[in-house]
Amino acid sequence: MAASTVKLALLLLAHNVIGQVHDYSQYVNPLMGGSGPFDGLACKCSPSHGTIDHCTYLRNLVGGGDIFVGGALPFGVAKVGIDTYEQNVSYSTLNGGWTPEGAVTAISMMHESGTGGFPKYGIIAQMPLTTIDPPVNILDNRTYWQNRTGDDTAKVGYFKTELENGITVEISGARHSGIIQYSFPDGTKHILVDVSHYLPSETGGYSNQVFLGGEISINGSTYTGFGTYGGGWNEGAPYTVYFCGEFDTEPNQARTFRGRNTDPMTRYHTFSNEPIGQATFGSDGSNRETSGPLNDRIGAVFTWDSAATSQVRSRVGVSFISAEKACKFKDDEVKSWKLEDTVDAAVEEWNRDVLSRIQVPTDDTVNSTNLVLLYSSLYFMHLMPSDRTGENPLWDSGEPSWDDFYTLWDTFRCTVSLHHLIQPEAYESQIRSLIDIWRYEGYMPDGRSGNWNGLVQGGSNADNVLADAYIKGLRGAINWTDGYLAMKKNAEVTPYNTYSLDDETASVKEGRGALDDWINLGYVSLDNSRCISRTVEYSLNDYALSVVAAGEAPEDVQKYLNRSAGWQRSWNHDVTSRNFSGFLTPRFSDGSWNATDYNPGLCGGCEWTSISYEGTPWEYSFTVPHDMQTLIQFMGGEAEFERRLDYIFQPNTSEQDLSANGAGITTIMNIGNEPDFATPYLYNYLNKQYKSVNQSRALANQYFHDALYGVPGNSDAGALNSWLIWQMLGLYPIVTQPVYLLESPWFSDINITINGNQTLRVTSSGDHATLGQQGYYVQSVKINGQVWDKNWFNHEDVMVNGGTIEFTVGKEPTTWESGDVPPSPGHFEL
Repeated sequence: MAASTVKLALLLLAHNVIGQVHDYSQYVNPLMGGSGPFDGLACKCSPSHGTIDHCTYLRNLVGGGDIFVGGALPFGVAKVGIDTYEQNVSYSTLNGGWTPEGAVTAISMMHESGTGGFPKYGIIAQMPLTTIDPPVNILDNRTYWQNRTGDDTAKVGYFKTELENGITVEISGARHSGIIQYSFPDGTKHILVDVSHYLPSETGGYSNQVFLGGEISINGSTYTGFGTYGGGWNEGAPYTVYFCGEFDTEPNQARTFRGRNTDPMTRYHTFSNEPIGQATFGSDGSNRETSGPLNDRIGAVFTWDSAATSQVRSRVGVSFISAEKACKFKDDEVKSWKLEDTVDAAVEEWNRDVLSRIQVPTDDTVNSTNLVLLYSSLYFMHLMPSDRTGENPLWDSGEPSWDDFYTLWDTFRCTVSLHHLIQPEAYESQIRSLIDIWRYEGYMPDGRSGNWNGLVQGGSNADNVLADAYIKGLRGAINWTDGYLAMKKNAEVTPYNTYSLDDETASVKEGRGALDDWINLGYVSLDNSRCISRTVEYSLNDYALSVVAAGEAPEDVQKYLNRSAGWQRSWNHDVTSRNFSGFLTPRFSDGSWNATDYNPGLCGGCEWTSISYEGTPWEYSFTVPHDMQTLIQFMGGEAEFERRLDYIFQPNTSEQDLSANGAGITTIMNIGNEPDFATPYLYNYLNKQYKSVNQSRALANQYFHDALYGVPGNSDAGALNSWLIWQMLGLYPIVTQPVYLLESPWFSDINITINGNQTLRVTSSGDHATLGQQGYYVQSVKINGQVWDKNWFNHEDVMVNGGTIEFTVGKEPTTWESGDVPPSPGHFEL
């Protein structure tokens, strides 16, 4: 077919797609990934998609996705959902608010999704009650929290739960606002507004969140005010959120209250080591409470008598600028008191702006589970970060403002590459925001939440994000001169030490805390924590600088290319493990090795003060994407590299307790954690693509499900979900390079809207069994109608103007590729 004919066909296809948007939201299961894997604790009832039966569910949260469940829009600021508390703290994690079995403590306006560590947000809260009489104490949610009965129902833009006290709660969300509908049993009805509410760390700790004061005012059925909060996972500074709430029915009584704060907070006034006291109500007519430096808790209770309507609705807006803006968001975004109107608007936006960007057949010939896996994954990878453009309280530069990068360490590997393709406007906006944060705060973030950079788990991975966008030609309104200067700050200036209890040796807020070692030694030594994982990540970070320097500062290219080979200085060819030789190994600052009794299969706690972070040296020894040529050589050549790859997929080879990120996985290869994302695909560098297909497909089938235990670790802002999407598309991006590996698609026909309005069509035909586990081995490939002899392609081939990739598949593995292996553009041997 001539190129012009192909182009016309794609344009016609795109026109038809725009004109007929299918309801792909029906395939989204917002509960996918809400629990963990262990027998005796896991779900026994195989709940139908979108519901969970509490009566037959046995509590287990270990290894769960920590997902947000509730009402939200793509990249929305508001994420409206329930907050819960698990009394069995051994198996709980509250970060997204929703847990399968936890008692409901509130319905709040802001949440993260898929994150581990200490919780963040769960703020601007309401709680429906049937009584506020003793033993209920409105300052102590343990006295009024409610177990759930029946089934929770979750759909795109909609959530419903039934409380033990007979109240049904239904929720939907808009961009900065939401609507909550309460259906009460007969009798008096109360709604508690607790400005001091937040998601706690159930076991306490130095990064627990804190309430630092606020204000609430009542005017009939409307309340406004603000709350100031701090702490949480990123050890964040105080930030303030303004709110504006309204009820559709005038209350019979509305009273503000205050009470002493007994939560322990370092360097803030609290009524410490005392039992929780009782609230003091303002008398009728007292319509305002303010909490300042002495930090009393404040809130309000709205009451309707038994003669009032049984259904009460509330609309709430939030803003980082003012209560007036919060009211405007509420009125503009939730125009109607009909809950279904907000639900319908959310479904329309998700379909139009996210789900329809990847279209596959949905007829009876398609495995319905695969549809749910694909579209649920698209949903989860668009919940974060949060687009707060126009809502930056710290400076007004005219640039976009984004928050809740939680974290780039999780998303740089393959999430941002997908955003680049299917969300180019949002992605450009995110990068402009990252650069703007550097302009006003001195460093780009690796993580950021609540207007505060932190935490840095490894390298300065915003560098990787910028390089990935730059090498693929993203320009738009990005100031790349400033972008490169922001990257160079990471590479040349050591940030001040934050003395965090996570790691007291260096900054965990931003930048590269072990930069002094890196510059002076060329590797990160044992004088610093996470010496192995940081060495590997700093190497890729500096390769990223060389990529952008090629266009912005050519005189710097060789410097950073040379530095990107620093991982080789931590490679000890004499260390052996499991009959393999050569591993990344801890090294002292004097150059000597700490190899006595060293086991690269272990990393201690694999946390902040360990030798490597959330992965063993065995795993990190595979993570050099910019110079696979040297890595293969260091591992003993192609045959030994292949043998080592084969080994890490064998069951019962792991020696490390993988905890939540990979719970239940017994192989060294841990698809539940980001450092291993690219590892299954490395057979492509041996021109044995069929092995990449086999190993990656096996991982996806074993560990990703349309179920509560749907992902093999924390979803991590959709990072695990985006890995699965690439797997289903039959492609995999190599970060910081314009390179995609060819694998094997899960659908016979995939139409992807890329670069705004272009279409990439991926087809799979031949001897394949759509519903089975065979027939996915690639026999041949054509790109834009031309026979393709490489198992990879460049971004410009089909990702700029669109095009076609045609796979022919069969049941037998074959070495179909005869061309060059994927490139090693950072090849430089010390």
